[in-house]
This record gives sequence, structure tokens and C-alpha cells, in this order.
Amino acid sequence: MVTGRQALLRGFCHPFAPESGRALLCAGRALLFHHRSEGSTAMHSEWQTRSVQANGLRIHLTMAGSTGPVVLLCHGFPESWYSWRHQMRALAAAGYRAVAMDMPGYGRSSKPTAPTAYRVNAMVETCVGVVHALGETDAIIVGHDLGAPIAWTAAWTRPEVFRAVAGLSLPFGARGIACLPGNPFGEKRPEQAVRELAGPGMMFYHEYFTLPGDVAAAEAERDIRNWLTSTLYTLSADRPLPPELAGIDLTTLPDEIVRQLVRAAMAVPQGSALGSVLELPDVLPQWLDQASLDFCVAELEYSGLRGPLNYYHNAELDWETLGQHQGTPLTVPALYIGGDRDIVTVWSQEARTRAGEVMTDLRGAVIIPECGHWIMQEQPQATNEALLGFLKTL
Repeated sequence: MVTGRQALLRGFCHPFAPESGRALLCAGRALLFHHRSEGSTAMHSEWQTRSVQANGLRIHLTMAGSTGPVVLLCHGFPESWYSWRHQMRALAAAGYRAVAMDMPGYGRSSKPTAPTAYRVNAMVETCVGVVHALGETDAIIVGHDLGAPIAWTAAWTRPEVFRAVAGLSLPFGARGIACLPGNPFGEKRPEQAVRELAGPGMMFYHEYFTLPGDVAAAEAERDIRNWLTSTLYTLSADRPLPPELAGIDLTTLPDEIVRQLVRAAMAVPQGSALGSVLELPDVLPQWLDQASLDFCVAELEYSGLRGPLNYYHNAELDWETLGQHQGTPLTVPALYIGGDRDIVTVWSQEARTRAGEVMTDLRGAVIIPECGHWIMQEQPQATNEALLGFLKTL
């Protein structure tokens, strides 16, 4: 057990510190979009794919199950419909119609160039359009990472369409979409909140992602394979914690320690790049096989990063727009799922513990052990059990 504050902070900084000389022990290049990897082709052939028009955009869907209630799945950054593959099979087997979107900017969906096309209320209307394009009047909506605030906001502002909601990694934050420490429900403007969190001379990754000149996209696209591999590994539970952190519950830390951890993990010095806090593994995590990585790399090589990064440009606009709903609770049945090693679950502790102030029907808050940010991929069985258990209550 850690006995001193300095030892604790050193331990927190350790797993997020840059390391040099790492080389990924894998060969080959990303295979061509969609059908070239054996694993992804087999997965893809199980299910129907379809493109629909929704809110003026082409949205590509992958669907499992032909009957039953629709469960609309919204992925986050920097992923695709494929991140829901384990849930789709389980949902279909349980009698649901699982519909995984390529969110706008990704895969085979439209990629608007204007950042404002990715604002949260536009994404909500796109989700509404997908439901209607499927011939349905309502659906259950589930989101992860940036898909979570889209799902939460959809259920909050359009409950007549989205009759239940589950959010993974990010809890419901009302107009405070990011659920940051000291700003769980949007009490402060996002720009102020991220700068206070990062501290002098530092940039929170949200700010880095919005630097002029597509700086973040240019960094990632120089080597998408290494960038994506590093991102997936660094934010997973496979990246070891130092021995002095054994047995510590990272999801219940004191506020100041949470802030120190987030700064070490997700902030970079002004003028630096996000790659300085990412680590490339020697061996892929068990949950990320080579075929899956090839598929995900090919998706991003096809779509690029500029559309996906545009979501981050709308924090101030989203905060302004959602102000009209502030004070109105989210009323539909809801579920939250987090990972005990997920940095986002860790930083959103205040939003989780105060959820009763902004929600009236939270039916579960599940924290999955030994689980990092990529919840539904790292711990698919536990995720499926929590999600199906929630759906049975509806």
C-alpha cells in the first residue's frame, strides 16, 4: 500500500510516462478497407450492412438480428462499428436488433468538412434519422467514449424516440459533456474547465485535438498503425501499473489526486504532441488480435482523422446549445458501465457519484474490474452481462 503522497503521484505518473525504443513485434501492413483481413471478413459476412440517409448524411450500418427491439450502437474516437462486434452477436442472440453505426466522419459514412456538422445536437438528429430510416419509431441507444454523450443527449432531449440509454466510459454530464473534475454537469465553460485541469504551460488533449492547422490529424496520419496501436494499448488495462498501486481503487480517489493523474495521463506541454504520452507495446494485448488491428487501421486509413477530430471542435457550441435543457433531468431508464482502469471513468467520479441530481431512473452503475477505456472490447463478457441485464428490466 502506498504510504506517502509523493509515492502515490510517482506511481500515477509512471504508467503514462513516455518510453523510447519500443517496437511493435508484428509484420505486414494494413490490409485494404473492409474485406481483406480474414477475421474481419468472417465477422462482416455474418451480418447485414446497409447505408441510409439520416439528417442529410449517408450513414453506414452493420446489423445483427432481424427482429426485436432496435439497440442503436454509437462508437467513440477513434473507432468504428467494429468495436461493438462482441455485443452485436450477444444482442442478436438475446432477441434484439443490434444496429452499429459508422458515426459521421468514419468508415463508409459521410464525412462533412465543416466542424459544426459534428455538434452534438446534429449527431442526435442523425441518430433519430437512422431509427426512422429503419422503419422504427423508437429505439434503445448505447454509446461509448464520444458516442456516450451522443447517446445520453439523445435520450435526454429526444426521449420520445430513445426510450432507454446506456453509456460506457463517460457518464451523463448534462451540458458538461466531458464530465471533468470540478465541472461534472457543465457548471463552467469547457474551455475554462480544460485549461484549469491541464494547468499552466500544459494542454489537455481536448485542446491539442483542436489546434489550428490539423496538427493532431497530421501527427496521427504520419503512421496510423503505430498511432492507433499506441492509443489502444496506452488507455487499456494491459499497460502495467507500478507495484505500489496494487490494491488501490482508482475510481474513488480524492479529487486532487484525480486531477494529478489526469494531468499526467492526458495533458501535454504546450508545443508538444500527444505521442509523448503514448506507448507502443512489444506485443499486442490479448483482446486485440492482429486481424482486428488490421481492420481498425484500414478503417482509419480510409476515413482519415480530420472528420473524427471535428467532434472535439464543438465543446463551446454544444455547451451553449444544451443550456436550454439544463435543469431538466434525464428521465428514461439508464445504465452506466465503466472500467476500473479507464482514465475517463476515473476522472468522471464526481459525475457518477452525483448522478441522482440529473437522472431519475438510473438502473445500474457497473464498474468492471481489470478494464481500461476500451470496455466492450477488453471485457466483452462482463459488458454483455451488464447490458443484457439492463435490457431485461425494460
